[in-house]
Amino acid sequence: MSCHTAIAVRETAYPTTTTTTGVDAGPASTVRIGDRQRRDVEEALGQAMAQGYLDVTEFQTRLDQVAAATSSTHLDRLVADLPVDQLRRNDPTRVAARATASRRGVIAHTAAYLLGAVLVVALWVAIAIPTGNWYPWPIWPIVGGAIGVLAHALPVRAAIRR
Repeated sequence: MSCHTAIAVRETAYPTTTTTTGVDAGPASTVRIGDRQRRDVEEALGQAMAQGYLDVTEFQTRLDQVAAATSSTHLDRLVADLPVDQLRRNDPTRVAARATASRRGVIAHTAAYLLGAVLVVALWVAIAIPTGNWYPWPIWPIVGGAIGVLAHALPVRAAIRR
């Protein structure tokens, strides 16, 4: 089978659909959708309306089309003209979750730093008492660790305030 024959067979083996604008949408989707896929599209449409990409009537029209959709192709057409990735990034729920995760990361880093500082000071005292050598060497690892914690905490703090 030549390359051209293979392409011809492939083109006829999968029916294509045409959108309402007359543009070929590719292979017709025969995969049925469920409630989860509908909820995802409804959420994206809600975010689009909340962020000013859709007015109320367009939003309601698209929601009605989501309810009537039977395949993923139908749902894809409803959000094709929307910046879905940007909508998800700006979703207040996701922004709050990222901020919470960032705060927890800084808290864990600070707790590990403080534990390490206590252990270093305890080691220093345990060595200094019998030897009489009271040079304050723990200051160096403590300062180094503090620089690391600050380098982690300050950008997180600035990002959360934005």
